Amino acid sequence: MRRSAVEVVRLVMTTWFTAPEGQWTEPDLHLFPQDGHRYEIVDGSLHVAPPEPESHEALVRAVVTTLRAAAPPGWWVCDRLGIEIGPSNLVPDVTVLRPRSSGAVWCDPADVALVVEVETSATRRFDRLLKPSLYAEGGIPALWRVEPGRVSPMLRTYELGAARYRAVHSIEGAEPVKLDAPYPVRVAPATWL
Repeated sequence: MRRSAVEVVRLVMTTWFTAPEGQWTEPDLHLFPQDGHRYEIVDGSLHVAPPEPESHEALVRAVVTTLRAAAPPGWWVCDRLGIEIGPSNLVPDVTVLRPRSSGAVWCDPADVALVVEVETSATRRFDRLLKPSLYAEGGIPALWRVEPGRVSPMLRTYELGAARYRAVHSIEGAEPVKLDAPYPVRVAPATWL
């Protein structure tokens, strides 16, 4: 017997999911299926983003490859590694961990040297407004945001100042540009396509 999409959703919702009575917490995130959605908690409230298109995933892989190629020994470059910042559990597209990090499933922001968000139309406001303020609150020293550019992806880099990020670079094109944070790395966003 073939079920409609609505029937499948109803069945899944009734069999695996019961919302908490209070705030959402990290253990609640383990209730969700691995269905491509991104489930995050912001100040105890659940945030769900739709599955990303393949173009987004390709950009994430390219950024990971670039950062891993330049990483000094002991540094870790991870995609979709969760960060616990107070009552929030965020999942950046890419996370760079310092040497001797704890290795926890939800890492401590003190272990994080850089977070990278690859922006889509569904995550634009979240990636530009809310997540940077939470990353700054956690004391993460560097943030990169990859967004659509005129010809190629645009990389915007930020460094943490007095409780907020300040813009450092806007990079677009195929000419490699040397960055110093989180460690020396050359980036050419046009090559990420």
